[in-house]
Amino acid sequence: MLGLQMVQRGDGRCRMAIEIDPVRHFNPHGVAHGGVAYSLADTAMGGALTSRLNPAFWCATLEIKFNYHVGVRAGLLTCEAEVLHQGKRIANMEARLFQHDRLVASANGNFAIFPAPTAGETENA
Repeated sequence: MLGLQMVQRGDGRCRMAIEIDPVRHFNPHGVAHGGVAYSLADTAMGGALTSRLNPAFWCATLEIKFNYHVGVRAGLLTCEAEVLHQGKRIANMEARLFQHDRLVASANGNFAIFPAPTAGETENA
């Protein structure tokens, strides 16, 4: 729904982008709603982690600390995410968001790692 685009993913890294559209993404103050940047970072961090996981495992966001540095305007917003540390059950991730080569936001998050549910488990969820 937001228009997130996967650019590159592998080896514990993920780059994603979104074209910020004033009509679709701006809040009443004339900048992109903070949830747009947060969603981009959350998705990119998950992409970075899943690029290292065995297909028998999934991940889910436990927490993210998000820092907004400047307002996001119209145009391309990119996010570069990477795995900083991966244990058996928890991974720590970092994301940096850029617009016009300017750092506009950054994030650090912890993700849970768990066995993927079997077919029967997903039907009852």
